[in-house]
Amino acid sequence: MNEFTVLLQRAGAGDTGAQEEILPLVYEELRKLAAQRMAREHPGQTLQATALVHEAWLRLGGDHQPAWQNRGHFFAAAAEAMRRILIDNARRKKAARHGGGAERVPLDPESLELAAAMDDDQLLALHEALDRLAEHDAAKAELVKLRFFTGLTLTEAAEVLGISEPTAKRHWAYARAWLFRAIQRDAGPG
Repeated sequence: MNEFTVLLQRAGAGDTGAQEEILPLVYEELRKLAAQRMAREHPGQTLQATALVHEAWLRLGGDHQPAWQNRGHFFAAAAEAMRRILIDNARRKKAARHGGGAERVPLDPESLELAAAMDDDQLLALHEALDRLAEHDAAKAELVKLRFFTGLTLTEAAEVLGISEPTAKRHWAYARAWLFRAIQRDAGPG
């Protein structure tokens, strides 16, 4: 077990010393991931990386963290928290701009690349398709969340999920194709 996992387990068991040690490590890691994610947002984005980290930390439990099994468990939860924050933010902005009417916007395959910037409509379309992918294949959906919403590399995501890098590559290719088809179907002709 690495130091991070040991600290997570000690903190989950109520060790206040471990909680004090882990906060700077966790905060720095989340800040780095949030900064990477926010760098891919369109210019004029109102949500800042620091705000994303703070909100994710609070949604993960703040100072009262649950007992994390390991680094993978923590980052899977962090990816989901960041995803939900970004989706909530996109919905809030869309509701204000468009009176709440949702319009489907097709995505091109490159939009599902790690470095692609997405507008709110595209992010909401991805979110809906990702929920359906999770029903179909939760492991592949989790890989997408780790890569897209926290900015982990394929190697890092494979490590977090406990799978080999070749398996992660196959899952990533499958998930991208599945999501692209689902979003195209939802967008309909046009």
